[in-house]
Amino acid sequence: MARSRFVGDPGLTARMTLVMFLLGGLFVTLVVSLMVIFGSGQGGAGIAVLIGIVGIGVAIYQWYSSDTVAMKAMRAREVSPAEAPELHAMIDRLCTMADMPKPRVGISDTRVPNAFATGRSPERSVVCVTTGILGMLTAEELEGVLAHELSHVAHRDVLVMTVASSAGIAAGMLTQGAQYGMMFGGLGGRRDSNNNNGLPVWLLVLAVSLVVYAVSFVLLRLLSRYREMSADRAGAYLTMKPAALASALQKITGEINTIPERDLRQVGAASALCIAPSIRGVSLKTLTSTHPSLEQRLEQLAGIQAELGRPTR
Repeated sequence: MARSRFVGDPGLTARMTLVMFLLGGLFVTLVVSLMVIFGSGQGGAGIAVLIGIVGIGVAIYQWYSSDTVAMKAMRAREVSPAEAPELHAMIDRLCTMADMPKPRVGISDTRVPNAFATGRSPERSVVCVTTGILGMLTAEELEGVLAHELSHVAHRDVLVMTVASSAGIAAGMLTQGAQYGMMFGGLGGRRDSNNNNGLPVWLLVLAVSLVVYAVSFVLLRLLSRYREMSADRAGAYLTMKPAALASALQKITGEINTIPERDLRQVGAASALCIAPSIRGVSLKTLTSTHPSLEQRLEQLAGIQAELGRPTR
């Protein structure tokens, strides 16, 4: 975790470390399994290693260009203090309070109320808000949202989520490749000499890649939901106004539920990064959700509000 005045979260650190370890092991298991499936003949081991290198390469690219990719996905642009003086002033104040480097600031021209932070390091980060959220929240509510996003930068959880996705990326690529093998027979005619049942190689590859992708998917979703709860907590303690963040979350979620699906799909690619998912009419109490439910978040913020309101002796 980066040094800052955001409250520490040993639980988040432990989860990020565990997920990185498990997904690293899963990635190695995937490559070794492919080497066994393809065998040593006809460059099978080389194919497996090449797939691993490609998966790592894609993850490195995502890490290096995460800020650019996310900004493009949200159709956002970087703004200067002259273009958005109030927004910059608020972020300046929060960064001073948190004792952290100021990120770049962006605005996305969309009616969908949301905000996100991304970047490979605190020095290369960007915090972006939409025009929809700027026109809807009060100053205190917006401050709570920005503190939430800045805590993601300080915790470096965006970086961990990006790097940890390499196993899922490689497995996803393999799943698509195996499906092509099934459709066109490219791998379907080959058999593993060690496979007594004579199953097509593409079927074995598909089975292994689906298992790896499923485990990676669940682990990243579990971490994603926890990091959102952690960011809510850290942002609330920084501003000392948890009720303002709770009000903002209610407004954001309520407004998203009224926006047409077409508009939500335009920013859906970066939904997992945002303070609230750009979806409506879907239950968030499942393993597939990237965010905790609104009820869970409000309950935590109410507890912090009660704690801050208790008199000190």
